[in-house]
Amino acid sequence: MAQFMEDEVFQAFSTYATIVTLKMLLMGPMTGFFRFTRGAFANEEDVAGKPEEEKKKMLRSHPDVERVRRCHQNDLENIVPFVVIGLLYALTGPDLSTALLHFRVFAGSRICHTIAYVTPLPQPSRGLSWMVGMGITFSMAYRVISTALHL
Repeated sequence: MAQFMEDEVFQAFSTYATIVTLKMLLMGPMTGFFRFTRGAFANEEDVAGKPEEEKKKMLRSHPDVERVRRCHQNDLENIVPFVVIGLLYALTGPDLSTALLHFRVFAGSRICHTIAYVTPLPQPSRGLSWMVGMGITFSMAYRVISTALHL
């Protein structure tokens, strides 16, 4: 493991994988924040101790909460594959500048995607940021497959 940490590409991957993973992890507390500020809860135990009338009002969905939840789901669908494929990509020995471009553009696209989703910004801002990130992941996957092809 110590040898990996000396590799500049692996260091770059570790940095950007950590950034996007932390961004993804922060979506949970953001969902909680939106639930509390919008008074919209999903489970009976979340409103325990409240009067029945108030419980009925609070056990509901809210468009803002659902927007944050969908953004979090999209992170799970895109950041997890980036981490797996990015690790394999880093092991193929790419040029540092090319690897940095992949990692930085992906991280930037996911941050832009979250801003566009949660704010919400008009389309195609969210869709374009999603496509850029997906394109980066496919680019790295192509490098992995073309470098390590053993069929």
